[in-house]
Parts: sequence; structure tokens; C-alpha cells
Amino acid sequence: MMLQLMEKFQKLFGEGGDIRSYFSPGRVNLIGEHTDYNGGHVFPCALTIGTYGVARKRGDRKIRLYSENFSKMGVIETSLDDLVYQDSAGWTNYPKGIVWTFREKGYPIDKGFDMLMYGNIPNGSGLSSSASVELLMGIILKDLFGYEDLTMINLALMGQYGENNFNGMNCGIMDQFAIAMGKKDHAIFLDTQNLQYEYAPIHMEGCKIVIAASNKKRKLTDSKYNERRAECEEALKDIQSVKNVQALGELSEEEFEEIKDVIKNPVCRKRAKHAVYENQRTVRAVKALKNNELETFGRLMNESHISLRDDYEVTGKELDTLVEAAWKQEGVIGSRMTGAGFGGCTVSIVKEDKVEDFVKNVGGIYEKTIGYAADFYVVEIGDGTRRIS
Repeated sequence: MMLQLMEKFQKLFGEGGDIRSYFSPGRVNLIGEHTDYNGGHVFPCALTIGTYGVARKRGDRKIRLYSENFSKMGVIETSLDDLVYQDSAGWTNYPKGIVWTFREKGYPIDKGFDMLMYGNIPNGSGLSSSASVELLMGIILKDLFGYEDLTMINLALMGQYGENNFNGMNCGIMDQFAIAMGKKDHAIFLDTQNLQYEYAPIHMEGCKIVIAASNKKRKLTDSKYNERRAECEEALKDIQSVKNVQALGELSEEEFEEIKDVIKNPVCRKRAKHAVYENQRTVRAVKALKNNELETFGRLMNESHISLRDDYEVTGKELDTLVEAAWKQEGVIGSRMTGAGFGGCTVSIVKEDKVEDFVKNVGGIYEKTIGYAADFYVVEIGDGTRRIS
């Protein structure tokens, strides 16, 4: 794979010079959805699928970008003097946003570069292809321009900053953190309020993690993601009139039930309920996994989906069809939507000897109900963003 990408790079941009290669994974969140901008806990892991990059520094201020996934667009040329968001720039807004962020944060990029990218994360699947590209760009800039003092957590925060402020998407820190800090065969139990984290080994003897991509087309910034965030902020503001908290994630379920009536808007009350309960579910789920209580972990995954469907209202017919079909299958420990919602994908823990039947049965129900096919991936947990050569 890397050899082919190297050859393609040289064909497009010429031979010679210091050509380097990199990899940045996708991620899946096992539980803890829409909690990362509410000061709660999340439990994501990096995957072995992701985005490969080949790059070389230039002597001028030109930036030339090419993606094997959007090969019809050819090489897109821009410059260090033209770092502005443009709808027409498509996927290149993500790497451009990181170059812009480096400059904003006091890490100037004074020379251009050529970059080729290839991702094997399904587009729009909800496995975080955008954050994967952001961290890929981050590690390339750190490496090519010698900013050795930047840690992987710094790069994660810069990825989030670029997505928030350049691309206009108010995401939390989870995606970038999981991708930057991923560790093979471990998930990351992260407190998004203070970025304290611990690695939890994932031992799922006899089980596999199966991703089902709904293939529903969506654009995240246009989705109701920012709206949900605003609803939670409104709920928090109401709560702060009676209780001194900085985030919904600080509340226990009991504390929330005592004061929920101060939230004036009933819709905001439902959103806040999800944020509080999902956070507590995540804490319990990680504890269950540590105690090898996989069945409890699966039940909490199911409860998470119900809350995302009924209180947060981000699932939609496609994801509900996939999850409800999964719940009926033999050998399924748990299943839920993962990612922002409104399309994207589901994550299921399935007994290894039942995976084939699971894919066939759930796929059949989905296509019959929705009218087009879902794609299924059995995924492995891998390491975070890194230079390869």
C-alpha cells in the first residue's frame, strides 16, 4: 500500500527530496455519545483503518494537495497566503484549517508542501474521517517543520480548534483525542472536562466489534449537531441559576432529577437528561468492562442508543433500523449508534461465530426497510497517529 502511494506521489509531484509517510486512524466510540462538549466522559478507541499520507516540504509558499479518494478533483493547489475556508475547496478545508491553526497558535509554517492522501475510512460513515485528516496534517507539519515540543495532546487540541474555528463545526475533543492518543487493543476512558485519561484494555474473548455504515448522505456542519450543543448550553445556563456547576457532566442522575424543573424549555430538559445519564452510563460501562462483565457493558450500550433516540433525538430511521435489527440477532452483546448521528454508523459487539449471520440478517432487514444497502466492517483497535517512514 505505502509503496503504491509513494509511486503515485512521485508521479504527481516529481521525484527526489525528503519524502515521508504517515498514518492517522479512524475511531469508534464504544459508549459516551454527545457527552464530550458537556464535560462528560467518553470511551473511544482508534482503529486500524484510517488515512495514509505522503508529504514533502517545498521551497516556496505553494501547497499542493491530492486525495486518492477524490481523484477526479486532481491536484488542488493553494498557498500559505490563501488560508480561507471555501465551500468549493471540499476536503482540502480540513488540512488547510490545520495549517491556519498552527499559524494562529504561534507555530508559523513558512514554506509550502506537497501532500498525497488516501483514506480507507468510509466517507460520511461517522468513523471520524475529518479528525483523522486533521491529525494527519498535524503530525506532518510537526515533523516537516521540526516542532518537536508539540505533544500528541497539543495536536489533538489544534485539530479541534481548526474544526471549530476554520470549518465552523462545534465538535468536542473526543475524535481528535482518540485518534492522536490511540493504543492498540485499548480504549481511552477520557474525562473531557479536564482531559484526564486512562487506557483500558479491551478483552472481548470470542467477540468482535462490528461497524454498520448506514450510507445515508449527510453533512455534519449542516446537521443538527450545533443545535444540540446550543440546547445543552441553554439547559446548563438554567441549572446554573440554582447550582454552581461548570458543565452538565458534573451532575449525578439524582442531582439532575432534583433540579431539572429549573430548565424552562422541555426540549432542552430532555437534551440535558441525556448528557447527564449518558455520562454516568459511560462510567458504569468502563467499570463493567474492567470486571469482565461484558453482558452489563452491552446492556449499557443498548440503553445509550435508547437515550440518543428518545431524549437526544439524533438517531433517525436508518440508525434505528440497524440497531433494532441487531438487538434481535443471536450472539449480539450490545448495539448502538456511534458518532454524531443523523446517519453515520452503528457499533455492535457480536460473538465471533455469529458475525456472518449478523451481517446477512441485519443487512437484509436494512435494505428491505430503507431501500439501499448498509456496509459492514469488522474492525480492530490500533495505535494513534504516527510517522511511518
